Amino acid sequence: MAEQQGKNWEKETIEKIAMESLVQQKISRRWSVLFKLVSLIYVGWILFFVLTSSNNSTMASGDFTALITLNGEIGFDSEISAINVKSSLKEVYENPGTKALILAINSPGGSPVQSGIINNEINRYKALHPQIPIYAVIEDICASGGYYIAVAADKIFVDKASIVGSIGVLMNGFGFDKAIKNLGIERRLLTSGENKAILDPFLPVQPKQKAFMQNLLKEVHNQFIEVVKKGRGGKLAPNPEIFSGLFWSGESAINLGLADGYGDIDLVAREIVGHEKIIDFTAQSNFADRFAKRLGASIGSSFSNDILNNNLKNINLN
Repeated sequence: MAEQQGKNWEKETIEKIAMESLVQQKISRRWSVLFKLVSLIYVGWILFFVLTSSNNSTMASGDFTALITLNGEIGFDSEISAINVKSSLKEVYENPGTKALILAINSPGGSPVQSGIINNEINRYKALHPQIPIYAVIEDICASGGYYIAVAADKIFVDKASIVGSIGVLMNGFGFDKAIKNLGIERRLLTSGENKAILDPFLPVQPKQKAFMQNLLKEVHNQFIEVVKKGRGGKLAPNPEIFSGLFWSGESAINLGLADGYGDIDLVAREIVGHEKIIDFTAQSNFADRFAKRLGASIGSSFSNDILNNNLKNINLN
């Protein structure tokens, strides 16, 4: 009897193990199918963004007015970056149907380096293709770095209420040296080079270092002024306030010579260019580009904690 019970127990145990194994296999298969399905959806999602992020320039045919939209802050990792605008300009000028180019600008400014590169690239194409005029159309705002780019155009059009100007350079930050002193916090910073910790927010400002940074800003400001004078020629009114960092309405901008007249994208294409058909060549970052930029920014922020870098990246044309 005991022997029979032992055999039954062994049989039941084996059956339980077998059933458990089958259950685990079913679960494993389900997870495998789910994982493959999620992977397929993810790949499809990436492909969708890659395909839908490309501009419609490939559909261009016949004669048309080319359009590049510059919307937002200017920066290396922004939509308005030198690499994006260069890509758009290349496509515009490679297309035989391009009769004129409109730069639709709505930007508060940003990086002086990116703005300068874009300005240079526009002027390079102007010299290579003088028969293709370039018009800047300012929408809500075209300040600092945005205007730095706009002056490369042959003519600038605004709305009477557009905000234009702010020809200046700024660098901002905070000082916490008195705060940490009151809290009894000791700043432990070791450097090699007396100016390596220049404008450290946790140390008092040194007059010599402040003067150095002020001269740096003045140098960039003078570069900005020269670009504006070159782009606008003799159109600028003899008013020193133009380069003071102030900004004006579109109406005042015309009176000061910062702009040439009123007009939006459709009006300029229709009445100035004479080709109402508009093809948008604005570069759109696809999903892979955005992911790579975010990944690069994350890696960079993990390894970069340099005080000078943190301060210099705050120098802006806005």
